[in-house]
Amino acid sequence: MSMRANLLLTVALVLCALSLVNAQYQARRLFIELERAQAASRQLDLEWAQLQLDQSTFGKHARIEANARRDLNMVAPTPARTQYLTRGQK
Repeated sequence: MSMRANLLLTVALVLCALSLVNAQYQARRLFIELERAQAASRQLDLEWAQLQLDQSTFGKHARIEANARRDLNMVAPTPARTQYLTRGQK
């Protein structure tokens, strides 16, 4: 009977050891996955900050006006070139 109990305890011990190894493996795998997700999150935060900076830079009135003058040859209207329309006159 003692031999049988020893064999049963040995099998239980091996199963517990295998379960522990599997749990540690899963924990390491999940930790690595978490680290990768956090790194991706940090990268996305950096990209978001850069996009916000670009948006504020590209949306400035002076830059838009300079691009309009340079690329589209647009100029500000002068009073001599302005036509005023009034309502009801022929």
